[in-house]
Amino acid sequence: MMKQVKGPERLMGRRLWYNIPKILGSLTLAGIILGAGTGCDSGYTQTSIPEVSGQKVIQRWGRPKIGDTAPSFALTDMQGKVVSLADFKGHVVLLNFWATWCGPCRVEMPSMEAMYKDMNAQGFEILAISTDEEGSVVTKPFVEANQLTFPILHDTRYEVGATYGVRTLPMSYVVDRKGIIQHRIFGARDWHSPEAKDLLNKLLQQSGTRPKGPEPGGSI
Repeated sequence: MMKQVKGPERLMGRRLWYNIPKILGSLTLAGIILGAGTGCDSGYTQTSIPEVSGQKVIQRWGRPKIGDTAPSFALTDMQGKVVSLADFKGHVVLLNFWATWCGPCRVEMPSMEAMYKDMNAQGFEILAISTDEEGSVVTKPFVEANQLTFPILHDTRYEVGATYGVRTLPMSYVVDRKGIIQHRIFGARDWHSPEAKDLLNKLLQQSGTRPKGPEPGGSI
């Protein structure tokens, strides 16, 4: 059961992290300690209950393990279209849980965009799952300002976040062509680094269905 944690502490944290890029000023991505578990509290707890339209919604917390099949889900994108993980059967997929108010999330986005441009044609996909309650109202201006081209999905009720056991942001899963979780990453990363490229290239070279585009209605 879930309920979003509210109060002055959370609001102050949001404002601080939202302005981190401005505070950092001239610091480069490489100069920030990415990969050291840097992250934000998601604001949700295992024992809380959210209220949606006056109704309590019960969620189950989990955390799939490396080697498990990635749990299926379907969420809406910024255009209101329903997008499913199953649509990307045969792709290597980076599932990235984030929020516009999370400083480390914002910092790693440019490197994700660079990696997406380099590897998308090879069968690599990013599904960036926003946990912002406001949905596209806040994600759309953020995406436009940062010129992001990979899909942004909205988990406004934190249902998918609970399924994947996301308690801090950002948190990422790397899913191979067969739909198996190969890596789980806590905190921000430089996704355009040689190490990240090597990790993804190895998965892209593994046997599996060569993706020719989304396959609605499929399974992963």
